[in-house]
Amino acid sequence: MPEEHHERKRRRLDARSLRGLAHPLRMQLLDTLRVHGPATASQLGKRLGESSGATSYHLRQLASHGFVEDAPEHGKGRERWWRAVDQGLVFDSADFQGAGPEVRAMTEAFLHEIAGTHARELSAWLGTRDAWSDGWARASDMSDATLRLTPELAAELVHEMHALIDGYRNRVTGPDRAGTEQVRIHTHLFPIETD
Repeated sequence: MPEEHHERKRRRLDARSLRGLAHPLRMQLLDTLRVHGPATASQLGKRLGESSGATSYHLRQLASHGFVEDAPEHGKGRERWWRAVDQGLVFDSADFQGAGPEVRAMTEAFLHEIAGTHARELSAWLGTRDAWSDGWARASDMSDATLRLTPELAAELVHEMHALIDGYRNRVTGPDRAGTEQVRIHTHLFPIETD
């Protein structure tokens, strides 16, 4: 994959872009467009339980910060369709070191919303897992591990996990291939206090 294509797909957040994204509904809108594809404000409102006025306002805010764009090939008449510009976000805490209180508050809101989204998605899977085939039940994973690592080894492990996941991105071609489903992978690596 050419480097510029890869960079377009994963956007690195900075203070300005974070200001446009660090809102729970905006993050949900962006994630929904990334997962489910182009949609109108009304469709997104129904999916997320919000008014089309609220979704329309927040979509315009996302657009002004370059997260979403028009998808005119989907529209008919006056319908305005939106699509995600990027398929992933990169948040590097080093980019925000020394930031002022407003930016630190936005980073906290952003990270807590990500953690909440992960918890909601896992809870939704647990609540619906009996509706999936035995194959999917056996293929799912909810595990944890505790290791002793240096910061350098932890960063290496994160890099290796991401490289492994990226290696699976194009192994199945076409959304209609029999037996395929979208899957979510959450990774968390953080130090814990021990006594």
